[in-house]
Amino acid sequence: MTRPTPQQVHAIAEASGLPVDKEVATRIADSIGPAFDNFAAVAGTLPFDLEPASYVLAQTLKVGR
Repeated sequence: MTRPTPQQVHAIAEASGLPVDKEVATRIADSIGPAFDNFAAVAGTLPFDLEPASYVLAQTLKVGR
C-alpha cells in the first residue's frame, strides 16, 4: 500500500458519492499519508486471520459458543 495521491482521493470520493474539490482532496491525502507511511513496513505481512472480511464470521463463532 502506498500513500494516496490527491487525484486518487478525489476519484474515491467521487465514486462513493461524496465529491470533494481538489483542495480538500489534497488536504485529505496529506493528513492520511503518514498513516500509510507508518504501516508500509508491515504491509502484506499481517496474518490472514486479521483480515477484516473474516471479522464478522470470527465474532459470530465466538458468540455461538
